[in-house]
Amino acid sequence: MVASKRLVVSCFLLVLLLAEANAQGLKVGFYSKTCPHAEGIVRKVVFAAMKKAPTLGAPLLRMFFHDCFVRGCDGSVLLDSSNNQAEKNAVPNLSLRGFGIIDDSKAALEKVCPGIVSCSDILALIARDAMVALEGPSWEVETGRRDGRGSNINEVNLPSPFDNIAKLIIDFRTKGLSEKDLVILSGGHTIGMGHCPLMTNRLYNFTGRGDSDPSLDSEYAANLRKKCKPTDTTTALEMDPGSFKTFDVSYFKLVAKRRGLFQSDAALLDNSKTRAYVLQQARGSTFFHDFGVSMVKMGRIGVLTGRTGEIRKMCRVPN
Repeated sequence: MVASKRLVVSCFLLVLLLAEANAQGLKVGFYSKTCPHAEGIVRKVVFAAMKKAPTLGAPLLRMFFHDCFVRGCDGSVLLDSSNNQAEKNAVPNLSLRGFGIIDDSKAALEKVCPGIVSCSDILALIARDAMVALEGPSWEVETGRRDGRGSNINEVNLPSPFDNIAKLIIDFRTKGLSEKDLVILSGGHTIGMGHCPLMTNRLYNFTGRGDSDPSLDSEYAANLRKKCKPTDTTTALEMDPGSFKTFDVSYFKLVAKRRGLFQSDAALLDNSKTRAYVLQQARGSTFFHDFGVSMVKMGRIGVLTGRTGEIRKMCRVPN
């Protein structure tokens, strides 16, 4: 048993070391010589799209998160499948939107720098630029990723809005992310929408006895029940009520008041470290800076660099 545990730990450390070695192939300005206008081209596409549809910001941010947490940040979430067996066909990814922005960015880049900029880097840049378009944080995006060739629906095992704090911490640690990163990246819930099916049990049958989640503020729960009836499968809910279109610290203020929409939001108060970070961020002094730092860390997960992977000609299909 001890030997088995040591083997598991050794394998885990090996994975982290390999990931770190690959991440060393990333750098800010990777395309400065081969495609010097790459970031500007992507930014122009994103700003134009966000001006027409600012609600795309949250799905684009979530797309990058969902990509990095499955197979690493290799653009696998972008791939189509003829038999609907790709990552984007998994239930957690069915609500992702904005794939056309990736396609438009890639097409614009291929006209200027054919075969140079990877789809995985495009997605990383778009996640940043979408936040800037919402007057949110900006950060230097490391580039140099290459694209994966596979995408499998059965590999999609993402952190869930129903997870408790222990599960969330394990999921993030497995990807090399800390408790602080967990809290900061959860702050992305300051923008976007959730839907009633994700709240039904929390409002009406939390323990199977027709009760509600006791960790949810009672007044907030009453308001949610007015919007979400037990059989409602379609109504959208603001994840950050009154501020869901603005990237700000109000999410943390709501979580601190037990008004986080998801169980995973409420769970951040169930651990001393994560709770302390929530309360610190609610004061608003470092959130924008910290968000950029955590996004850079997440963008290093399982990347392909050097000669591994490929540079796709089209982001929806491998070469």
